[in-house]
Amino acid sequence: MNSICLMGRLTADIELKTTQSGVAVASFSVAVDRAYRSKDQERQTDFINCVAWRQTAEFISRYFHKGQRIALNGSLQSRSYTANDGSKRTVYEVVVDNAYFCESKGGQAGGAPNYDSQIPAVTEAKPAFSTANAGDFEEILSDEELPF
Repeated sequence: MNSICLMGRLTADIELKTTQSGVAVASFSVAVDRAYRSKDQERQTDFINCVAWRQTAEFISRYFHKGQRIALNGSLQSRSYTANDGSKRTVYEVVVDNAYFCESKGGQAGGAPNYDSQIPAVTEAKPAFSTANAGDFEEILSDEELPF
């Protein structure tokens, strides 16, 4: 099973790019504090490289900004390449499946942007089934009448 769940702060504003085939991609880094403190009482922080694709990349680039807390889930992926100096390198990154808000719009110091005004309104969909009245049903008095 390959499942990653992270919560941290974005280290920079997200830059949305598009591949040659027109697919949206966003690469970014998240600063994640470790759960324990070292002997000198300083908390260690890991900087995790992440990549998001398609609608997830568009969502993150639109609604998240540098310093904002973000929660992510996805999977760990590695890729190898040869650097300009001829050395082989391996990169590990989290491929993001979902991103979530972790703080209210007023949760940031310095006045957070009003994200509610940027998020499109969701209209309530009509049910895909018909509604019925109680008189449309008949009570079954014994189990012998059940078809199963």
